[in-house]
Amino acid sequence: MTHASEAGSGKVTKLNRVERNAWTKRRIFDAATRIVGKYGYAEASVARITEEAGVAQGTFYNHFDNRQQLLDQLLPKIGIDMVRFIRARTGTADAARQEIERFGAFFDFIGEVPEFLRILNEAEFFAPIGYQKHLDNISTAYVRILRRARQAGAIDDFSDEEFEAIVHIFMGARGYLSRRYSYAGGTVTAVPDHVISAYRKLVTRGLFNLPDGGNGMRNRTRP
Repeated sequence: MTHASEAGSGKVTKLNRVERNAWTKRRIFDAATRIVGKYGYAEASVARITEEAGVAQGTFYNHFDNRQQLLDQLLPKIGIDMVRFIRARTGTADAARQEIERFGAFFDFIGEVPEFLRILNEAEFFAPIGYQKHLDNISTAYVRILRRARQAGAIDDFSDEEFEAIVHIFMGARGYLSRRYSYAGGTVTAVPDHVISAYRKLVTRGLFNLPDGGNGMRNRTRP
């Protein structure tokens, strides 16, 4: 049941104080997501957000010291939601297939939260604390995944420092590909199959076939 239907059914009145506070804060976050996604950070005023959330401005300040504190928490909150969304859609035991599933699930998440990309792209300038926190959260979680794959023997010859670089390569790919393929005419569209297949081939096979000794790198056979 959605928050709106809960409110309409009167179930919200049955929540205890902690539950009610959490519900109200989530409502403010959801409203901020819609407002920032529509107007951008610069035009996301407390008045607009509270009107969208259906709460008083005084209620807003019960949960946040000021507008900037909310904006700095917004992207990390959505990022955590994204990680949970992607994890729920990653079911195979094969590490390589899991990465392809994560890639596809990222685009599914954009379909669920179309405001995400604008919030992400503007955060570096309007909510830098939140932007860095989001990058740190995603990087830490992703490196942990790659370490597990290395321990399972699915990845070799990569250090933790290289894993961190790879994670940022992955995040960069998602960001640019989503801008190129996920939006058309102001609406979110499904990512084309050839984007998924290109990513799968790059991840599982590599891009270049170097001869033995080429650039000091040994030739590796990819599955």
